[in-house]
Amino acid sequence: MTILTYHAVDPGWSAPLSVPPARFVEQVRWIAAHRRVLSLEDLLATSPSGASRDSVALTFDDGFASVYDHAVPLLRTLGLPFTVFLIGKMHDGSGATVDWVDRPPAHPLRTLETAQIRELQAEGVRFGSHSYAHADMTTLGYEPSRVDFLRSREVLEDLLGRPVTTLAYPRGRHDELVRRAAADSGFTWAFGLAVPSGTVGPTAVPRVGVYPKDRSRSLRVKTDPMYARFRASSPYPWLRRKIERIRPGAPPG
Repeated sequence: MTILTYHAVDPGWSAPLSVPPARFVEQVRWIAAHRRVLSLEDLLATSPSGASRDSVALTFDDGFASVYDHAVPLLRTLGLPFTVFLIGKMHDGSGATVDWVDRPPAHPLRTLETAQIRELQAEGVRFGSHSYAHADMTTLGYEPSRVDFLRSREVLEDLLGRPVTTLAYPRGRHDELVRRAAADSGFTWAFGLAVPSGTVGPTAVPRVGVYPKDRSRSLRVKTDPMYARFRASSPYPWLRRKIERIRPGAPPG
C-alpha cells in the first residue's frame, strides 16, 4: 500500500511542490494503468495482509486552486478518488494569504474557494486537515499543536458539514508530542512523509511525495511497498542527508 502526495499542479510555477499539468497527466495515467487506485479511507480500512501490493491512494496537500484547474479534470475523466488536505486559516473568512511556501511563483498562489470545495465534496472527494496555520509543529510543542489542530477541525467541519478525522502534518514533520496532540484533537489518522518503522501507527502513517521529475521508472519504485519499507529503515535518514548535501533543496521523497 502506498499513499502518494501531491501539492500544486501549476503551469506557471517551477518548484518541487508544483507538477506541470502535462507531467501530471503522464504520471496519473501511468498510475491508473499500473496500480489500483483506492480512496484513502478504503486503503486505510484494508489490513496490510489483505491489501493488494499495488494499491495506492492519491492525496493533495495545501488545497491549492491549481488542483481544481489542472488536476481535477483528468481525475474526473479517469474516475479516480482522491483526498485534499486543507489549511484552516484559508477558509475561516480571515482573509489569510499563502505565506508558508519557501519558493513561491511570481503570481499569487490561490487556494480552493468554498464553492469549489463543496462541489468536489458532492462528487465524493474527501477532505482532511493540513493544520490551521501550516506551522512546523515540532517547534511548538504539545499544547500549541493541540490548539492549532482543534481550531483547524472546527473551521473545516463548519465548512464541510461533516467530521474531519484525517490530518496531514505540515511539511510531514512530527514528533511524539505532536502525535499525541493529533490523537487528543480527535484525529483518527495522521500522516507524515518518511516515518521510522518504530513510529508507524495511526498518528504516523507514511506517505510518498510525487514531484515534477518523477516518471514511470521512479513511480514504479515509489509505489512498490519495498520502497516504503526502505524509507522507514535506519539508513534512509543518512541517505537523505547525503542527497541534501549534493542537491540542496531536494524534495523529501
